[in-house]
Amino acid sequence: MLLQRFAKMVTVWLLLASLFPAVAAEKTSAASKPGVQIIPLTNRYRVEINGQLFTEYFFKDVPKPYCYPILGPGGVAMTRKWPLEEGKDEEHDHPHHQGLWFGHQIVNGNNFWTISPGTGKIVQESLVSAISGEKAGSITTQNKWVAKDGAVVLRDERTLRFYNRPDGRFMDYDVTLKATEGEVTFGDDKDGMMAIRVAETMRVLKFAAKGEKAKAGDGHIVLSTGVRDSGETAVAAKEAKKEAVTWGKQAAWCDYYGPVDGKTVGVAIFDHPGNPRHPTWWHVRDYGLFAANPFGKHYFENLPDKSAGNLVVPAGQSVTFRYRIYFHEGDEKQAKVAELYAEYSKATSNAANRGLEKRASEVRLQPIQKSKTDSEAPQ
Repeated sequence: MLLQRFAKMVTVWLLLASLFPAVAAEKTSAASKPGVQIIPLTNRYRVEINGQLFTEYFFKDVPKPYCYPILGPGGVAMTRKWPLEEGKDEEHDHPHHQGLWFGHQIVNGNNFWTISPGTGKIVQESLVSAISGEKAGSITTQNKWVAKDGAVVLRDERTLRFYNRPDGRFMDYDVTLKATEGEVTFGDDKDGMMAIRVAETMRVLKFAAKGEKAKAGDGHIVLSTGVRDSGETAVAAKEAKKEAVTWGKQAAWCDYYGPVDGKTVGVAIFDHPGNPRHPTWWHVRDYGLFAANPFGKHYFENLPDKSAGNLVVPAGQSVTFRYRIYFHEGDEKQAKVAELYAEYSKATSNAANRGLEKRASEVRLQPIQKSKTDSEAPQ
């Protein structure tokens, strides 16, 4: 009996051992596929470009969807790790700064920016499509914005598009905000909307404990208008008790670059020329927060009217915002940020000539259109 049991155990062990190489080979095979691969997992979608991890889009059991990690040129981490992981020598501030995300502080009086028991949540309702491809891949989802009392405030449809290009890592983040439950007001507030928290070593100001003097970091912030911040300008602003010169300014694009793992890398956000209130204002901070915000007008321009930046979407209407995010090597000149923005702008201008866009100064409202949902895909 003992010999028979031992023989069975050996047989099972050999069977399991024979399976592991097959599993490893399957993973290697999947990872080696060329182009952009969108891989559905239990609580997220994994995005690989030519077999290398670019990012993962988390959507399940989170306060709002986010992309983390984001691996830029050479595989370096472009975002702060905390609070999603423990990172070396990282400041533990603003726990709602999670990778790359989309949200706003005031939406019909509800908070969809910070994270606490009293704030709203953005919940994925369905997957419309997850498409892999040689040159590009995309994820399109439908989401509901849920207030703390459980009421749905609005819905959105968003598409994240990822590109396989030799000149850097590019992604588009397009969101159509739909007033499905009644009129929606996006309130004038500095905290919003298309945002990323850059890697800690890219900061323009280094972390300083309370009472310590400001210390220059190695990061830089550059606007399309030529306005720029460095450690020196940020220290001077801090000592004068003023904002850094790039904060709250309008520009077509903004670039934030600095050192990560011994190399200079950066991230640029392009404001789509067809976006409402283009060129947008930039809620870009010397400590690493980097956000495009079309709603914070009274904050950024120091206006007495606290509703100056409000944007109202009537019931049954929608408004669309589009952004391109470019992860690159070098500074903004080495990365040809201005030239690549011109390329992006030209493509959208061609669309405008075909009547697909409105003038940039207009708020582009559209009747809500239904999307066909892929009900068989993972939710």
